[in-house]
Amino acid sequence: MDTKGFYQPVTAEILEALQRIAGPGAVLTDPEKLEAYSHDETDAREYGRMPEAVVLPRNTAEVAEIVKLANREKIPITPRGAGSGLSGGAIPEYGGIVLSLERMNRLLELDEENMVAVAETGMVTNDFARAVEERGLFFAGYPMSLQTCLLGGNIAENAGGGKAVKYGVTGRYILGLELVTPRGDIVELGGKILKDVSGYDLKSLVIGSEGTLGIVTKAIIRLIGYPADKSDLLVLFKTPQEAINLVPLILSRGLTPTSIEFMDRLSIVTSCRYLNESLPYENAGAMLLIELDGVNPGQIERDLIETGKLCESRGALEVYVAEDRNNIERIWNVRRNIAEAFKVFSPVQSVEDIVVPISRIPFMISELERLGKKYGMSIPCYGHAGDGNLHATLVKESAMGEAEWKRNEAACLAELYRITAGAGGKISGEHGIGIKRREHLKSLISPAELELMQGIKQAWDPNNIMNPGKIFNIP
Repeated sequence: MDTKGFYQPVTAEILEALQRIAGPGAVLTDPEKLEAYSHDETDAREYGRMPEAVVLPRNTAEVAEIVKLANREKIPITPRGAGSGLSGGAIPEYGGIVLSLERMNRLLELDEENMVAVAETGMVTNDFARAVEERGLFFAGYPMSLQTCLLGGNIAENAGGGKAVKYGVTGRYILGLELVTPRGDIVELGGKILKDVSGYDLKSLVIGSEGTLGIVTKAIIRLIGYPADKSDLLVLFKTPQEAINLVPLILSRGLTPTSIEFMDRLSIVTSCRYLNESLPYENAGAMLLIELDGVNPGQIERDLIETGKLCESRGALEVYVAEDRNNIERIWNVRRNIAEAFKVFSPVQSVEDIVVPISRIPFMISELERLGKKYGMSIPCYGHAGDGNLHATLVKESAMGEAEWKRNEAACLAELYRITAGAGGKISGEHGIGIKRREHLKSLISPAELELMQGIKQAWDPNNIMNPGKIFNIP
């Protein structure tokens, strides 16, 4: 998008207006402080952009006034949570104002009669999950990065996680939203209700829209009873193909694990090395981490036994049962830290987020192996195998030069995305399109679908000030 002559700069007068709205201490302009808001977890050298100002509002009314000002003056505004995204969704591509929700972090209400909580969306997801757990309740829609991410980011990306096989993703648990529109209006969508067909489902349109349709300041979140018991299986296989082949088989037998997480050997070794952890992976080419939970310990045990037997019948090298909290946490810690481990040992990489029908996972694993050989790079793979969401990570080999890496990365990604689409999949299951995948998306969906999306954006945000340049550009 050519923004020359359209977006206006953040002038001294604009800064004064922002300070009147949010307070002088809530408006940041020091370059050293701005730098932290110039990137997310994507490569800052490639995608990072400096904002002109960062504003830290304390309530929805302040957010609305900031957005009204930005819309009136045609200043781009980028909503931001924890900056833990992997698609460039919170990067201020056109400068302007970053609006961070980090100070709006309160649990406002815990309504046990209706099994809902009302929270500001700057609340850390893990803090929210622990607060409701103290009352015996469970927020089941959390992602893997729950210790750092904020509720607003989860909603913006419709984040998933390790428990999505059984419980689904974030959007299943969002019953209502308080939204500041790109014009600065405050609207309430949904509520403490489980059914609603009163006109268009605007709430679901906002969830997963990557902050392009407004800023969610509060959420009404559905809770369920905390599972009484759970057990985990750590299953070792000789090859990734054998491990992946088991996934559709487990689900076809009527078993509903909470999680089926896949890790190939390189992912396991790298994470264990990072954590100084030891798992019995010497002869294994891949692992499945399978969790079962529920309210009936007897049923969990029966399902555990049946799942274990199924694994053994399909060539599992070993099936380990982890039933106590320490061992469960130990093996999950290895899974959660794979991405962080690769950042330390292989800092030049591209973390991908493809999703395919479950039956096509074995095909995709073989294609990833082929692409790695073709383009001279490692492509370790891990992720949520139970719902077809695979985090294939393109990793630069130390011997490869920077220019060659850039060429091979671009060619490999383009081919990977085409293969994924051809297998009936999509290029992002939970990380989003953002800046990183924007150019690929438009070549992989129909012109009619792209036009519909752009039309919605233009109707909601005629001045295109709300997180512009994410998902697609406006012609």
